[in-house]
Amino acid sequence: MAGSAADRRTRLTVLVALAANLVIAAAKTVGGLASGSPALLSEAAHSVADSLNEVFLLAALRRSRRPADARHPFGYGKERFFWALLAAVGIFVMGGCFSFYQGFSALRRDDQESPEGYTAGLIVLGVAFVAEATSLTRALHQARGEKRGSLDPALRTVIAEDSTAVLGVTLAMAGMGLHLATDSVVWEAAASLGIGLLLVYVAFRLGRDARDQLIGEAVDPELRRDLVGFLMRQSEIDNVAELLTMRLGMDSVLVAARIDLAPGIDSERIEEVSMRIREAMADRWPQADQVFLDVTNAPPRAGL
Repeated sequence: MAGSAADRRTRLTVLVALAANLVIAAAKTVGGLASGSPALLSEAAHSVADSLNEVFLLAALRRSRRPADARHPFGYGKERFFWALLAAVGIFVMGGCFSFYQGFSALRRDDQESPEGYTAGLIVLGVAFVAEATSLTRALHQARGEKRGSLDPALRTVIAEDSTAVLGVTLAMAGMGLHLATDSVVWEAAASLGIGLLLVYVAFRLGRDARDQLIGEAVDPELRRDLVGFLMRQSEIDNVAELLTMRLGMDSVLVAARIDLAPGIDSERIEEVSMRIREAMADRWPQADQVFLDVTNAPPRAGL
């Protein structure tokens, strides 16, 4: 239930960001085409990329909640990480590459832009700054209010996109303003290249995180220590030889432990003991919904 409620809040956050980016993308595109500003066109591409990525994130939120089936016995939780990876690729291709193109194109041309068009473009960017900052504030508020917020790839992607958008708009406004003040397009070209570098960096970070989670990332060290400590406190367990964990989704963790049972436990009680321990772990950590206990022999003692 807690996971579903958190997903509803994340979905609302993504929808707010999507609505803001669609309006901003249209305004930036019109303003960029009217003024011919490369920095403003770079920001338009940035907003289009963000809008597409938020569609990806909405798909991730819906598809990752599907129940497990015969083909995917551990569920579809990793859908969230897959769509986050696609969002990172979208930021790189649509946002970063187009911004580099606009920056290098601006350096090759020497035309005079209309001050009136640039004034309208700066107004568009000012409105965009307010909208992006509002969306970012909501996303940060949700992340701070939820323990799982820092782990949610959809929420992290929205925060990264909105933070980048605020910085990108600031760079674009500075580039356009300096272009008007100095009559040199170099400033605006530099702003476009800076936006491109910013987007490539964010795409790399998001893509790396999604890759790690898709490959199979262990739980955080603190949770792992708690799991080992819990197992060692069970009277039936003499030793934990190995503990392997992997995140299967936002609310699903695989736990596989090789344990040595205490001497004197009858073989007929092993299944009963294993069932009790698994149920106790699930009660304490609901996300540990895939628990496997492998009973193994203790290593031989020296001198025996």
